[in-house]
Amino acid sequence: MSKNNKPTFLQKTFHHLKTIGEHRSLVRKFCFQCGLYKQGLTHDLSKYSFAELIPSIRYYQGYRSPYTREKELNGYSLGWLHHKGRNKHHWEYWWDKIDGKWQAIKMPQTYVVESICDRIAACKVYQKELYTQASPLNYYLNSNDEQNLHPLTANLFERILRYIQKNGEEDTFKRIKELLHQQKDLYKSF
Repeated sequence: MSKNNKPTFLQKTFHHLKTIGEHRSLVRKFCFQCGLYKQGLTHDLSKYSFAELIPSIRYYQGYRSPYTREKELNGYSLGWLHHKGRNKHHWEYWWDKIDGKWQAIKMPQTYVVESICDRIAACKVYQKELYTQASPLNYYLNSNDEQNLHPLTANLFERILRYIQKNGEEDTFKRIKELLHQQKDLYKSF
């Protein structure tokens, strides 16, 4: 679907559900490779809720997240607000007011891994044949997410994404699975 087509609601529904399915399938595959079976199975199930599904279909474009378009038009995205509050693999979930100050909380390592699987899958779904091993790192660096993460979490994100860029996904997921199986702290071991 190109940027200039004006698909019907039914066409956008079909294409969006296909995109969700493709994305979840990739995340599931990657999470399984890391040994995160439950997270692979439950990843992004909230996307099927009416609170997320209806706005995502309405703002579906096919080449980027519908939440981006909804934010451009409205200044916020109700779908995204619902999504990030229910999915622990998003860094936005890990912000809280502590002692009167909003601050980032260190993400549990399994959610960092799921988040990386999520980023890789999103890059592959939207970039298609333009995807490279550097895509997830470039997306991360260009989004300035590291400024909003707990410093230790930001450091782990970047170390894993740079490892992917250098060694590929398969080697990275194998290493993560081994470390998690050995009950190692990825913050110290990766």
